[in-house]
Amino acid sequence: MRVLGIETSCDETAAAVVERQPDGSGRILANVVLSQLEEHAAFGGVVPEIAARAHVEALDRLIAQAMAEAGCGFAGLDGIAATAGPGLIGGLLVGLMTGKAIAAAAGKPLVAVNHLEAHALTARLTDAVAFPYLVLLVTGGHTQIVAVEALGRYRCWGTTIDDAVGEAFDKVAKMLGLGWPGGPAVERQAAEGDPDRFAFPRPLAGRPGCDFSFSGLKTAVRIEAQRLQPLDDRDVADICAGFQAAVVETLADRTAAALHRFRAGYGPHPTLVVAGGVAANQAVRARLVELAGRHDARLFAPPLALCGDNAAMVAWAGAERLAAGLADGMDTPARARWPLEEIGSP
Repeated sequence: MRVLGIETSCDETAAAVVERQPDGSGRILANVVLSQLEEHAAFGGVVPEIAARAHVEALDRLIAQAMAEAGCGFAGLDGIAATAGPGLIGGLLVGLMTGKAIAAAAGKPLVAVNHLEAHALTARLTDAVAFPYLVLLVTGGHTQIVAVEALGRYRCWGTTIDDAVGEAFDKVAKMLGLGWPGGPAVERQAAEGDPDRFAFPRPLAGRPGCDFSFSGLKTAVRIEAQRLQPLDDRDVADICAGFQAAVVETLADRTAAALHRFRAGYGPHPTLVVAGGVAANQAVRARLVELAGRHDARLFAPPLALCGDNAAMVAWAGAERLAAGLADGMDTPARARWPLEEIGSP
């Protein structure tokens, strides 16, 4: 089964072709991603209207490139998958309408993909991870811990009560004048800093449940940065190191609570998957490796190229749903908000 995937939920325009074998294994035939960093850098974040226009300008070309790299035409596809939400509504409309047009013209089934489900299923494409498993989903807009029982059966055990972790990285970078996107910039600075210089809080650490909070941590960083003005290079590096250490420990604490719950409900030797853009952070990965070892869990993290927004994960989610007999109608809407729990199951 070959599926074309289209991703336009935020500031990456992407197209990919993925192949799913009858045994459930997957292979990426093409994966093309065009970043919009230059378009948004001057504004310190994503401007929705600019993002939507950039998708319109680039998407047809990227689809053609992906199809050429995969060596197939539309007739050789078994379905079209396009992100339908959650995300910026203008961008979602561009990708979903393009997907509908191709599906109608080529006579292929359409799958309207949930962006979060695509992240959650990526480990099944790259590592053939079996259900059930636990996902730590860490992106610019979402921070969640989800028990993945089966395709379309998701139990959200924890979410952020304020900022997402990726958003917190971006806001700290902006406070310190590091530019946008903030995650990579903060990580680079943190590598040169002292994580013990500042006693930043670990929000909700040790509390019952699996929820997250990063607003208080962000405020603590702002207070220190203002107190030390003007900041020198050492101050910036140490603040970044302290902030990143607090994030890492918070994620580990909340994930440990989820692993205990997962083991109680689904048996010993849990499988832990980390997904989303923040999964590319090496400090986060290293801490989760250590955590998995202590909890007798297997950890899977996608390749760096599949951590951020990409169309290969969208195509794969579409292939998984098509293999289960699921497809969507041409009247399926784009949804700026679309919780995982509202996804239909076979």
